[in-house]
Amino acid sequence: MNTHTLSVLVEDKSGVLARIAGLFARRGYNIESLAVGPTEVVGVSRITVQVSVESQLVLEQITKQLNKLIEVLKVVELDPQTSVSRELMLIKLRADPATRSQIIEIVQLFRGKTVDVHNESMTIEATGSPDKLDALLEMLKPYGVRELVQSGLVALGRGSRSLTERPKQDRTRRSN
Repeated sequence: MNTHTLSVLVEDKSGVLARIAGLFARRGYNIESLAVGPTEVVGVSRITVQVSVESQLVLEQITKQLNKLIEVLKVVELDPQTSVSRELMLIKLRADPATRSQIIEIVQLFRGKTVDVHNESMTIEATGSPDKLDALLEMLKPYGVRELVQSGLVALGRGSRSLTERPKQDRTRRSN
């Protein structure tokens, strides 16, 4: 199975996410990651969804089904080579005073941050690619992971083009 990242621009209305998730569920497509948030355009949200599919044909079917939904404005597959993608992870670790400095050193190697410290624990924030976050987690496991939460993947295409930009209209045309 191949994993693909879709960027879906939708109208910011209640129930849109449920309809999109339902579309995937009804057809038996597995969502690997899902993130939703507002865009720079008022009334438009971006859904970033990672899906594992067996073939390009199945991916095309998903795209066509998404485009049939009234609230969907645009669907684009993001190529990993021409896009930037990140996830956020918060990790709460067992950490006594003797191990804190070792944990901080590992976290700094991965450009993470310590966001909370208590007598017996610390919470780490890290952002990056899924591979980077997996590597960090492997390094921290020996210290004892108490809790873990990870966001869905968010991604944007590289360069100056934007999914939300509308083409400029020819101002020389006159309406009838």
